[in-house]
Amino acid sequence: MAQTKTLTERAEALFGELHGLPLAERIEAINRIRRLLHAHSPFAEEPIDCVQWVRAERVAGNDYNPNTVAPPEMRLLRLSIESDGFTQPIVAYPQADGRYEVVDGFHRLRVGSAKGALRQRLHGYLPIAAIRAGREGDSERIAATIRHNRARGVHGVLPMTAIVVTLLKAGWSEADVARELGMDNDEVLRFKQVSGLPELFREHVYSRSWE
Repeated sequence: MAQTKTLTERAEALFGELHGLPLAERIEAINRIRRLLHAHSPFAEEPIDCVQWVRAERVAGNDYNPNTVAPPEMRLLRLSIESDGFTQPIVAYPQADGRYEVVDGFHRLRVGSAKGALRQRLHGYLPIAAIRAGREGDSERIAATIRHNRARGVHGVLPMTAIVVTLLKAGWSEADVARELGMDNDEVLRFKQVSGLPELFREHVYSRSWE
């Protein structure tokens, strides 16, 4: 305990120097300190352990998210963030050019980056948790987005059909799609049927109920 107290006292004295830095430099220093702590954390495998503050213009949505939110829910989301603060970071994929593509949290991105008092309060930054390393391929990011969506809400049938078709054409088996998207085999089959693409059924094994 004595060693812990000494360590935290030293850290507190060091962090006091942050207040003398300009805002942008202070935020970057805080981000770097968090990354250093993350490297020594017993929770280093968990993205939430290292939330970074990123300029809003460096964060963009993806072009495959089938989740939709009605205007009343969007208003409620804005009220929630304005009143309670950001309690969930935006999950994103860090790109090579320093930008981020949203995996989960597109509507939080919209609310947090819109002009107004909230954006001013956030100094033009957004809280980002980077997707786990090894899950950064196109198919893995799509699957992560769908899992986030399905865990808490609904999404459109036609956009979801396009996602299933994309993954099947990328070489995923029906079992892969079912496992990674939290579906059962019948759901995958229904989305294939909605697609109307005959090439998706070439390898399909039909049960006797189809005879």
